[in-house]
Amino acid sequence: MSHPAHVRIRETRIADSDAGPYDLTCGPDGDLWVTMVHAGRIARLTRDGQLDSYQLAPATCGPSIITQAPDGALWFTRNRDHRIGRITLDGETSSFPTPTPDSGPFGITTGPDGALWFTEMNSDRIGRVTTDGTITEYPLPVTGAFPAAITAGADQALWFTLNQAHAIGRITLAGQTTLHPLPTPGAAPVGICRGTDGFLWFVEIAAGQIGRISPDGHLEEFPLPDRDARPHAIIADPAGGCWFTAWAAGRIGHITTAGQIDEHDLPTPSSEPHGLARTEDGVLHIALETGGLARLESRA
Repeated sequence: MSHPAHVRIRETRIADSDAGPYDLTCGPDGDLWVTMVHAGRIARLTRDGQLDSYQLAPATCGPSIITQAPDGALWFTRNRDHRIGRITLDGETSSFPTPTPDSGPFGITTGPDGALWFTEMNSDRIGRVTTDGTITEYPLPVTGAFPAAITAGADQALWFTLNQAHAIGRITLAGQTTLHPLPTPGAAPVGICRGTDGFLWFVEIAAGQIGRISPDGHLEEFPLPDRDARPHAIIADPAGGCWFTAWAAGRIGHITTAGQIDEHDLPTPSSEPHGLARTEDGVLHIALETGGLARLESRA
């Protein structure tokens, strides 16, 4: 389903097709910071269009999810060499190994305590790293759960998706966890965000659905028109509802708080949209794993 008359989407190529722009965030400088998961680089696209690139070592480290931190730097997960990375606004990089070997860190977000909280896909743990690099890990009460994305809730806790346990998790700042199994078997949730309504909104990549959970654990699910679209990331819309990427379908979509879904084709159908970010001017940007960035220029 597409409604091109309602939006204008522009794509910009920023890398070779094998570099893999995967996630992005708006930095404290107002620029876009992008992970290049296959090239082992962090890129910065300035507001005036200048593109800078910072090579990480090793190039196979797999930078994945990136977020702005309270220390004025950008922090990101290095999924393939099992470290948490940090890059300053002048491009200085450092990293910290997770205590558990081969942990596979993936999602990362700033918690209400000013630390960075992250998921460890391979080790069934949630990690916490302070801005001085001190890491604490909290084991989950399940195995093979594959924790993926993580976000801060409105309840002073962190919420995360369990991709292979097909559940939504919650962890307090003291490390206490609660798991909420999803109604749909095999849903495989990935992205999660806090909506403007205070609910946690998430995508179910295998089930082709958008879900939401209230802070007290009440779950709802909304099927996509195309159940094979494989939604991946989701971000709150300040005007209400959320935007999400559908990487298998080459689309972005919007869901209202009432569950109404509207989808929009990207200019390049096979562009594999992944992460989403909003810049200070309110423009929505999308990372395209095939080498580009897209921006939503307007919405009717």
